[in-house]
Amino acid sequence: MTPDASRHLLLGPLSLDLYRDGLVLPGGGALNMAWHWRELGVPFRLLTRIGPDHRDVALGFLDRHAIPYSPASIIGAGSSSTIDIEILPDGQPFMDNFVEGVWADYRSTPDEEALVRESGSLHVVLVEGAIAELRRLRDLGLLGNREVSADFLGFRHYTVERFADTMADVDLAFVGWPGDPRDPTVTILGEIVRDLGRRLVITFGSQGVRLVDGRSGASDVTVPVIPVPVRGTSVGCGDAFIAWFLAEYFASGDLRAAAESGKVGGARATLWHGPLPDTAYERSAPG
Repeated sequence: MTPDASRHLLLGPLSLDLYRDGLVLPGGGALNMAWHWRELGVPFRLLTRIGPDHRDVALGFLDRHAIPYSPASIIGAGSSSTIDIEILPDGQPFMDNFVEGVWADYRSTPDEEALVRESGSLHVVLVEGAIAELRRLRDLGLLGNREVSADFLGFRHYTVERFADTMADVDLAFVGWPGDPRDPTVTILGEIVRDLGRRLVITFGSQGVRLVDGRSGASDVTVPVIPVPVRGTSVGCGDAFIAWFLAEYFASGDLRAAAESGKVGGARATLWHGPLPDTAYERSAPG
């Protein structure tokens, strides 16, 4: 079957944000991106897993926002992915103790593999379980004829060597670089991407966005970012940037235009006190 370019898949963890005051909210990079894509009108399906614990919190969010997922496979055996969150006196969240739960050994079902086969693109949030699943899908021959993009997060799961290995399966990479843009490792990442003929987007917060286009051979471009006042927190800015970037990229294929769109999404997310606006959540107690 020829992949339908209007259909996009989003694969990654839906986690539970466990606040110190007892509040439990649905979270995770894939969920945040899914919310943005629904707002932007991107046609997609979310491939994820949660445990039976707090299932109403997670499924309630997905259903309330009409986020498409696979109901037959979303509940896995084991506990949901979780992260502890404490709001500090300055209003910024402190996030710690991420537990992968059901995502430690994520594996697509045959029905989900069929969705990958029929999709136009696949975006993967690269926690450990997703890294292994991306390679397994490649070994099954399911990644050909579709654009594969991946969020390497803050590079904490990666070394240069592992990055090169994963990039063999990725067309467009996002790295939220946690340090100095002049770090020699940044240059090495660009060289790897160029050698493979891939594309790379590295974000440096308010210090700009670097675009490396190994597909066309064009020179690297640094897109400036005008700092904005953070009225809420910076949590969720990276997810918003990627969601808005890809929405434009799917439509135009233009890296520079996509980066400008991503900047708008990322700046918008600084207005909120959480990864998403308060109106996105139905606040729930543990249970």
